[in-house]
Amino acid sequence: MFYWLLKHLVAGPVARRLFRPVVEGAENIPDEGAVILASNHLSVIDSFILPLVIKRRVNFLAKSEYFTGKGVKGLLSRWFFTSTGMIPMDRSGGKASESSLRTGLEVLERQGCLGIYPEGTRSPDARLYRGRTGIARMILEADTNVVVVPVVMVDTEKIMPIGAKRPKAGRIGIKLGEPLDFSRYRGMHSSRFILRSVTDEIMTEIAGLSDQDYADVYASKLRNASPALTQ
Repeated sequence: MFYWLLKHLVAGPVARRLFRPVVEGAENIPDEGAVILASNHLSVIDSFILPLVIKRRVNFLAKSEYFTGKGVKGLLSRWFFTSTGMIPMDRSGGKASESSLRTGLEVLERQGCLGIYPEGTRSPDARLYRGRTGIARMILEADTNVVVVPVVMVDTEKIMPIGAKRPKAGRIGIKLGEPLDFSRYRGMHSSRFILRSVTDEIMTEIAGLSDQDYADVYASKLRNASPALTQ
């Protein structure tokens, strides 16, 4: 109930007024069934804008730091992210990352809509980076057929660039491509070649929708090399 109120009566109208989103291809999202929205990632506000402009409820995997703040601010942040369908994702690797993957699988096996950034982190310079294979593992491990809809956020980094405390008004775009079906690879998640092939196909579709330059390296390497880009 709170999610509906926030989307339709509070955040949704405000976002449409401030950001005047132009949405292309919303009809490509199936009305039901397990769906992954595989999006590029330019700004922290991507996870808020996309769910507000489509019909289905979206669960986004969000970095766990959003849920671990202390004091009143931390409590409010945790409440807000949980109420808007965000799921904490531990990116430290090992068992923690495996747990995050399992949480995403639960959403899909409930026939839900899951938002994922295959790049793994925000682009540090508005280029599109190499995708990580976690998305492919989810698609192929799920006990149900998962449709993938490629998504491109346009100009959100201009509305709220890295380091900004709050967004500014401006126009953004959202492009949604035609659904991708990887059912031919079901159960083949143990093959690194297949995981990379599926991930690269998704990234190729995202690149085809986007005007971004492509860099065939992981965005996290560039961000780790420049601490200022993680703010």
